[in-house]
Amino acid sequence: MNREEVFNYAAGPSVLPVPVLETAASELLNYRGTGMSVMEMSHRSKVYLDIFNETKQKFRDALGVPESHEILFLQGGGSLQFSMIPLNFSAPGDSVDYAVTGRFAGIAADEAERYCTVRRVYDGASTNFAHIPTQEELDLDPRAKYFYYCSNNTVMGTSWKYVPDTHGVHICCDMSSEILSHPVDVAKFGLIFAGAQKNMAPAGLTMVIVDRALCGYERDITPLMLSYQRQINKDSMYNTPPCYNIYILGLVLDWLKTMGGVTGMEKFKHERAAIVYNYLDESKLFKPCAEVESRSDMNVTFRTGDKALDAEFAAFAQERGLLNLKGHRSVGGMRASLYNAMPMEGAVKLVEVMKEFEASHV
Repeated sequence: MNREEVFNYAAGPSVLPVPVLETAASELLNYRGTGMSVMEMSHRSKVYLDIFNETKQKFRDALGVPESHEILFLQGGGSLQFSMIPLNFSAPGDSVDYAVTGRFAGIAADEAERYCTVRRVYDGASTNFAHIPTQEELDLDPRAKYFYYCSNNTVMGTSWKYVPDTHGVHICCDMSSEILSHPVDVAKFGLIFAGAQKNMAPAGLTMVIVDRALCGYERDITPLMLSYQRQINKDSMYNTPPCYNIYILGLVLDWLKTMGGVTGMEKFKHERAAIVYNYLDESKLFKPCAEVESRSDMNVTFRTGDKALDAEFAAFAQERGLLNLKGHRSVGGMRASLYNAMPMEGAVKLVEVMKEFEASHV
């Protein structure tokens, strides 16, 4: 199949904007007359430092990151942040609050238990994680060292529509699967992190936005590379950063600007997801998994209720160029990830194929 015939609904690594790939391809062998690929450049060279600093500023501008917060380009994926957060922001015996609304928030809470006392202020297991709690459902502790949540749950297809009021307790948030898809009041957060492989760049880069005032108090046992303060001091270059991914992020941020920035993307993503949800709400075969008020615009999860039929549909869709619709292995069903780079046509085509399949099975 040609690229024009394919829509990639993978949860990550995921689709990238075509203009970004085209620019990267044109500069692959010779970046702007340097005679080198960005892949080959020293991260200490002037040419690369210009790329690095420009990308950092583009990101700050795109999300409105205040000067009180540092932007870090790290590695280790979002999963390494599960350890870095308690190591840097808590001491032995401290209590921290976690809202467990999905698989990865649960893993983060389990990891934090290695270092401190974790209070699960909400656990969505009883609803099969189909529900995002209201403010009133959160059992928050005003003495907690920090509150942690995952703003968009990739596996379950749910999303927080608000930032919890923690009454002064610092908020740490995993925004991996919705970063740059809507405006964020960054000042409300002590730390935001996001793996790049969903909305920003290829896998291998992790973005961290952290309030500088919270850093420098890590535990003595904190490994060399896991100190936020050390990474700040070295401007994310204690060791070689993921250079090419940072370059791609810069191209993605340029593309995002042509889409109207995060404000324009918020409108676009709502309209795109609505195309799929409107069909699902009327379908006699396919059923959405998440509660209406908790639905994610980024990850639309659905199923037929029959595992064999789910598998049949995934194969049927793949034959028509709709790739990676199979749900996460832990829950099954189907999942259409509609990240920033997914064109509106991807939602339209998905509904067309679902209708075709439904017509022959109902």
